[in-house]
Amino acid sequence: MNNKEYVHGYSGREALRLNDQAATLDSIIHNDTLFPKGSYILEAGCGVGAQTKIIAKKNPDSKFLSIDISQVSIEEAKLMADQMNLKNVEFEQADLYNLTYKDETFDSIIICFVLEHLKNPKQVLSELSRVLKRGGTIIAIEGDHGSTFFYPDSIEAHKAIDCQVKLQSQNGGNSNIGRELYPLFESVGLSDTFISPRMVYVDASRHNLVEGFIKKTFTPMIEGVGEQAIQDGIIDRLTFEKGIKDLYRTAQPDGVFSYTFFKGFATKN
Repeated sequence: MNNKEYVHGYSGREALRLNDQAATLDSIIHNDTLFPKGSYILEAGCGVGAQTKIIAKKNPDSKFLSIDISQVSIEEAKLMADQMNLKNVEFEQADLYNLTYKDETFDSIIICFVLEHLKNPKQVLSELSRVLKRGGTIIAIEGDHGSTFFYPDSIEAHKAIDCQVKLQSQNGGNSNIGRELYPLFESVGLSDTFISPRMVYVDASRHNLVEGFIKKTFTPMIEGVGEQAIQDGIIDRLTFEKGIKDLYRTAQPDGVFSYTFFKGFATKN
């Protein structure tokens, strides 16, 4: 992945959103991100380390190599690891399309919220499979914007979400890639593929998700692509602003919001 493929950009606000997202979704998507003791794990596309700090802490007896194309993100991730005193992680700048590691280097691989941004996710999965040991496990976690529903419903909110989908598509990515994890794994020869849908359901009884997911994760993500979508003529400003207002509206006491992530597991024979 190159820097231009990341539609959300590399701002401080985006780094904050990524960390809020990771903390909010920890128990939903990472409750079973566990590796055998002594494993050597590649985290492909670590970004600012939002997921790194969770999975490394969950697996203190394993060693992680976390890589990303962005040197700026790598530096932020290193700072985070130092602040948290994480001793089981090393960071490197690397290109997922052209890894320099030898065949069958890693016991396990995890790639989280990265495939959606790639022009050729199959090529990257094939490259990751190359550096995975036989019998090793690869884990991929992705969202799917087509799984979004909410109450009160809003045509404008759906149009605002679609801005993200269209912009990501223009960059060569796929905001609906969650549903494609199974065929992607199978297409590169991985076996024992298992896909686990992880629904994030939010209503007023789940205050942490109202704050953490609706207000700090999903809606800010859509809000962040607004100016680009308006400039590109994908949507007009009034419709977009109404859509964002309606997404925040779902955080009210009578509101409901739901989104599904997909977590895939597969093995290299």
